[in-house]
Amino acid sequence: MTLSASPQGFTEVPTDPPSLRQAFATFPSAVVAVCAQVGDTAHGMAVSTFVPVSLTPPIVSFCVQRTSQTWPPLSRATRLGLSLLGVDQTSAARSLGTKHGDRFRDLTMFAGTDGALLVGGASAWLEATPSASVPAGDHLVVLVHLTRVAVGTEAEPLVFHDSRFRRLHDAHEGTGGRHP
Repeated sequence: MTLSASPQGFTEVPTDPPSLRQAFATFPSAVVAVCAQVGDTAHGMAVSTFVPVSLTPPIVSFCVQRTSQTWPPLSRATRLGLSLLGVDQTSAARSLGTKHGDRFRDLTMFAGTDGALLVGGASAWLEATPSASVPAGDHLVVLVHLTRVAVGTEAEPLVFHDSRFRRLHDAHEGTGGRHP
């Protein structure tokens, strides 16, 4: 092992959120719609902090801002629909990420089990039961137990990276999918 000095520009953790957000933006993440029917009202939001946690039992997590006005009703849902959005669903991600207006306008939605709502055209769909939320600074880490799963065959996943929506790129494109 060759040990070198710290990377250039390495500093203490910035105290201002915009500078720290810039560092966090270098990490790509999936874009997931979290939706449910609670009573007579559909609720939904987009998150980009989705993390598979456990295979046995099947658990995933996502984070929500503590100031979210959408999470309190969603947290009361019996079942949540999690739709892993595809590359052609940037407008769905933006719509579900807005604070005002009809978040479901122009979206094709499907009814899942026990009030779960799923976005049509996603790369995968999960139904989950909320099990815990853990305070973590200005966010909550939400843990959910998976109850049903379906994988789409057509949609490539949408990724959020560098504060923009992007598509994955195969490093071997142009070589017929073969490795050199």
